[in-house]
Parts: sequence; C-alpha cells; structure tokens
Amino acid sequence: MMLYQKELQIKYDVDVFVAGGGAAGVAAALSAAREGKSVFLAEAMGCFGGLGTSGLVPAFAPFTDGVNTVCDGVGKEIRDAASDEPLDTYWTQIDAEKLKLVYDKLLTEAGVSFSFFTTVTDVVVENDKIDYVVLNAKSGTFAAKAKIYIDCTGDGDLCALAGGAFEQGDENGQVMPATLCSTWVGADFNQIDRTVSDNAFIEDAYRAGILSVCDRHLPGMFNRPDGISGGNVGHIFDMNPTDEVSVTEGMLRARKSLQEYQNYYRTYLKGYENVQMITTAAIPGIRESRRITCDYTLGLDDFINRATFPDEIGRYCYPIDIHVKNTSAEEYKRFTEEYEQNMRYKAGESYGIPYRSLIPVSFSNVLVAGRCMGCDQKMQASIRVMPGCFITGQAAGVAASLAADTGDVRSISVETLQDKLKEANAYLPNRK
Repeated sequence: MMLYQKELQIKYDVDVFVAGGGAAGVAAALSAAREGKSVFLAEAMGCFGGLGTSGLVPAFAPFTDGVNTVCDGVGKEIRDAASDEPLDTYWTQIDAEKLKLVYDKLLTEAGVSFSFFTTVTDVVVENDKIDYVVLNAKSGTFAAKAKIYIDCTGDGDLCALAGGAFEQGDENGQVMPATLCSTWVGADFNQIDRTVSDNAFIEDAYRAGILSVCDRHLPGMFNRPDGISGGNVGHIFDMNPTDEVSVTEGMLRARKSLQEYQNYYRTYLKGYENVQMITTAAIPGIRESRRITCDYTLGLDDFINRATFPDEIGRYCYPIDIHVKNTSAEEYKRFTEEYEQNMRYKAGESYGIPYRSLIPVSFSNVLVAGRCMGCDQKMQASIRVMPGCFITGQAAGVAASLAADTGDVRSISVETLQDKLKEANAYLPNRK
C-alpha cells in the first residue's frame, strides 16, 4: 500500500454535476440547464450518447407503447431531431454521426458546461453528502463541486466510488452478457430473405467449425436505408463489466469472434454474401452491471402488475429482455419464452417509475438515472434501453434543479416535480 496526496484545483462549482453523457446523462443535464441551473457534465468518451454512439448500438428501443408516446419530452425531441422514421416504428435505426451532432447542439444551446475524455476517479463524502468529485482529464486531475450530483454512468460508478450501496447480477453475481456492436457494408437488402432468422444456421456453422461458440441468441443486423448495416452480433459471456481486466479480455474475445460472424453471414445468409464489417465499437455494449440501491426498488411484480405510483415520474413498456447467460439450448428456450411471450405487454400497457427509485439510500444530495437506477435484475432488463434512460434522466435533471436550493433530493415537492415534467411534455397520465 502507498499513501498518495495531492492538492486539487476546484475547476467547477455548479448547481448540478452529471457523471456520464449517455442518453440518461444528456437528458439530465439538458433538463437541469433548461430549469436555469448551472450544470457541468463529465463524459469519458469523445462524444455524447454512450452506447448509441460510442457503442454503435444500431437502434433505439420503442418510444411508444403502441398507443401512447411513453418516452415523450426530451427523449422524443432527440429522436425527432435524429430520425425521420415514424414515431411508432418499433426499432428506430440510429445514424451515430447524426445523433452525435444532435447531442452537441442541444447541450451547447442549453448552456451546459462539459468536457470529453473526463472520468470520475474518486468521490469525497461527508456524512450522507458528496462534498466533491475527483476527475481525471488530459489537463490532469481536478475537482468539481455541486449542490446535487447525478450518477448517469450506467455502471453506477459515482455511487460505488462514494461507498454507496448497490447490487450486481443475480444471486450468484452473474450479469447478462455484453455485445460488441459493429458497422457493416455490402449487404444486398433486396436479396435478403426476411422469413429466415439471422440465427437459423448457428448450429450448422458451429458443427462446421465456422463459429467457435454455439450462441443461438443472435439479435442480428439492423439494415438502414442508406445501405449501412448495424450489427448486434454475438455475446461476450463471463465478463465482469466492473473489472477492467475482465473487460479487456472480453473485448479481445469479441473482436476475434466478429471475424467468425462475418464468415457466418457470408456463408449462410442470402443477401450477405459480400458483406464486410468496417468497424467495431469503441466500448462494449454493457447490458447490466451495478444497480444502485434506492429508496424504492422497482421490481418484477411492478412490471407484472402494470404498477402505478403516487410519485410517478414516467412510464415505460419494453419487455423483460434478459439475454442468454450461456450457450445451452435450454437457456435460449428460456429467453425466447420470456421475451417473446410471457414478459411482453399488449398495446397501451406500461408500468410506472417512481421518483424514489432515483434516490440512492446512501446519500441525500445524489440522484441516479439510466440502467443503474433502483431496480431488480428483471426490471433492469426492461428499463435499461435508451428511451428508459431518457425518461429517468429527464426526471433526475428536473428534480436536481428543484433540490439545488436545499441540497437534499428528498426535500422537494413531488407534485411540483410532476407538474414541471408535464410542462416539459413527459408522459404522466396519472398526474391530472
């Protein structure tokens, strides 16, 4: 062990600090700034958007429940600016470069202070309040102070570094596998047989030695009108997303496996004979890691019961989507039955998201939004997608603006929060 000390410059002193500039972080920072608060957002990559940009996830999950626009407000504003597809399109194709520019424009116009390539490396806490965060960037190490802090890192890094309570994975600590998404060209969309699933020949390819892993769960290619295909292809099994050694090894395995999948598509799937993978994502597509313990844990029963809450800050509808944990045929059957049949809503159905599920139990001046919010593993598999992150991020940003005066996120009027969210076009049908 070594003792290391250093004096730090307080580079930012703001009303609201946001860690992470993915879908949740953008929505949070934008919403707090639009309420007139000073905001600093720290983003580890060179652009906003997280998995939708740096991660090359090829499509947005649904913004509607088939009847209502459940991801309205900031989320719909971003989607409308980034896509011309009809709002009721189930999977909205993502043009990552266009989406980056949308985020840049919105945050700049809102007056949000931000820097890229900036990472939270430590958090200093006094009693139940974060005093300041330690950040590392190209200029070195510095500090940032705020009245309210919002963890939108996806992995719950800010809360974990602060010593906050969290859970990870199932009863054995196992999380869903990640995917290294990718971009492809050369597919002949006119020749693709839409009646044949992308995973139809996985077992054949495994027996032939083309694939070294018999992963029957293949979400597949998302083909854009401009001729580019976004690949949600393959899984990185047995990777711990909160351990850098494990993530490093997983990235190596994933890049190697995608060369096998290129051979698979060329060999077995009509229309893909000349497909060429042109890039893999800069970051792995993490589906699950830490879940911060909050005042309320949104759970599977809430999904089943289409729950409604008095402190509701939004509603969402995506199915319980827990990807296969291993390559067995039994596990793939479990996934298909759960995702396609048992844990899927009918049109017009949704579940409520309470404000309490954004408040970490360990702190009084911290909020959390996005996939690391307060939920169990099953519910996390629904709320983790980008529209869910927009919904919770917008609510956290508005709540932070209300709590900035007191420095206590539990002190605000929930009714005032709901009214402000409705003014910003959030979907709150139970708040009249």
